[in-house]
Amino acid sequence: MPVHTLPKITTKAKRRLGQGHGSGRVKTSGRGTKGQKARRNIALSFEGGALPLIKRLPFLRGKERNFSYQTKSFPVNVEKLNTLPKGTVVDKKSLVEYRIVSVRTAKNQPVKILGRGKLSVALTVKLPVSQSAKAQIEKAGGRVEINSKSEARNPKQV
Repeated sequence: MPVHTLPKITTKAKRRLGQGHGSGRVKTSGRGTKGQKARRNIALSFEGGALPLIKRLPFLRGKERNFSYQTKSFPVNVEKLNTLPKGTVVDKKSLVEYRIVSVRTAKNQPVKILGRGKLSVALTVKLPVSQSAKAQIEKAGGRVEINSKSEARNPKQV
């Protein structure tokens, strides 16, 4: 049988320790002599008796630790709203329906309309908007209905 036709063996057999003098692994079975590592398994986190790193660090609150507690708004520019039909009420549901915002984004982040680009369709917007976006929407013949969330953030905008 030619060697190149033999099946490939990808795993090595586990080394059998302490199987007599002929094996070359008698008595200490390859662990050297004496000492802590020869006697038992030690945790990977063990640092030779020094105070472990995990105990030297201060407690950090929360499951996902170092994330900001403020949620950033997902920006949607006015130019993207030109794809909507005239008279559409713009809220998260309609933005998902017309595939301007993904379902996941709409669920997890607040959406804010920003004023980049030009708007040529009259729309009713029920989302937080920037000053320039508000001017663009009203210039195109639409209107901005400020919802309670944006009132809480910007009381002057009412």
